[in-house]
Amino acid sequence: MRINFYFLLEELQLLNEKCALERKFSDLRMAIHEKQNESITSASNELARRKADLEENLKLTHDLKAAEDERYIFMSSLLGLLAEHGLWPHVVNASAITSSVKHLHDQLEWKIRTSHDRIRELTGVLGTHAGGGSHEKDRPNSGILKNQNPHRSTTSHDTNHHLDEQHHMPPETMMRYMHDSDHTVKNLGFNDLGQQRLSNGNSQEFLFHSDRGGAGPNPDRAFDKGFVRVGPEDMTNDALYQPDEMASQGSEDWPGIEGFQIIGDATPGEKLLGCGFPVRGTTLCVFQWVRHLQDGTRQYIEGATNPEYVVTADDVDKLIAVECIPMDDQGRQGELVRLFANDQNKIKCDPEMQNETDLFISSGQAIFTVLLLMDSSENWEPATLTLRRSSYQIKINSTEAVEISEKYSKELSIKVPSGLSTQFVLTCSDGSSRPFSTYNVRMRDTLVLTMRMFQSKDFHEIYLEFQGKVVLLLPRLLVFASFLSQFLLNFGAGLG
Repeated sequence: MRINFYFLLEELQLLNEKCALERKFSDLRMAIHEKQNESITSASNELARRKADLEENLKLTHDLKAAEDERYIFMSSLLGLLAEHGLWPHVVNASAITSSVKHLHDQLEWKIRTSHDRIRELTGVLGTHAGGGSHEKDRPNSGILKNQNPHRSTTSHDTNHHLDEQHHMPPETMMRYMHDSDHTVKNLGFNDLGQQRLSNGNSQEFLFHSDRGGAGPNPDRAFDKGFVRVGPEDMTNDALYQPDEMASQGSEDWPGIEGFQIIGDATPGEKLLGCGFPVRGTTLCVFQWVRHLQDGTRQYIEGATNPEYVVTADDVDKLIAVECIPMDDQGRQGELVRLFANDQNKIKCDPEMQNETDLFISSGQAIFTVLLLMDSSENWEPATLTLRRSSYQIKINSTEAVEISEKYSKELSIKVPSGLSTQFVLTCSDGSSRPFSTYNVRMRDTLVLTMRMFQSKDFHEIYLEFQGKVVLLLPRLLVFASFLSQFLLNFGAGLG
């Protein structure tokens, strides 16, 4: 009896220990399950944070590139403006450029004051002869209105040179400046900056051509100025306004352009020409070509201040437009006219160029023969530019030496000048710039488009690879967590 009681107590004690162990295992399973959920949540949050960081880095990279492009355009415009006046800063920094611009401003201000003094003298002479009642053709100084004044050439040259500096200004800025300098415009003759002639006796359409001083206007020449004048021989007598008539004219009598249109094929390497009908005394037209980016912002194209514009690789997949400000011989400005090229559709490559770039991308390699301007000389060295999916290489043909060989990076950029130029500037990953030249504009645009596509695809593949790793890692974590939970449940059931 005593033995049975002893075994009963021992059995109860073991049963209590078993219950205690089961409670501990149950608590342990709950704790492990909570830790498992916490680890999965933490891993998911970490992956989401890394993805957000990567997207933010890509956005900052694009913003930085846009800021660098704006800085490049601004610096190039200022340096080009100073170079046209023979001013070359010793060092390309903010202080030197600011000093040079101030010096240029002082020079131009002095020229304007001198021109105004000369205009007042000529106005006084005209007033004296007008009071005498003599007919215009008998007045000694009537040649001023007919572009025959012997003393006008010096003053007009200075004034024209001053107005020519508006090439790098947006139209809004140019409008304000031209309004302040209306007296200077009055002193300009009709034939100083070119002519507008009837392109066809029946079509009645004016084409804006620029005369460089030859025997007559040449439509095939590139335009040197950002503004074009209409010759008096192509206008009616009512097109010219006298000062007393201007005061009584309404807003409908301001200068204008009617039937404004863009002629030409809007594909890389082709020329576009802005033309229209000058009305209400329009004798001067200020042009500016504008590039509309995909994010909705506008970018004034550097140097594109002529009626004629050559489409480049920078315009592909973007909208381009031309803005024209009509003015009359008294300096009055009409309403700005804006017109989009290609029927306001994005610029595309022609089928041949598109097939060529697609072939390069599909094959993963493209080889171009180019000319490289070496640092140690002023000669262009023949070189071979090889583009691959993830890298590019530049080899000098004469020495077989590899000048550059690197992978695509966010620092890599290509600058394309406007106009009929075969050159481009390549900025490498280390920040150094290399000027290149091709044998024709079409080859230059094909090379630039192919290189940019390789570069964009390389970054896109890196981003997709990271996203793929994130997508693959998350299911694996969930499977591991499920396996661990099932293992703990089976282990607890075995102990029970």
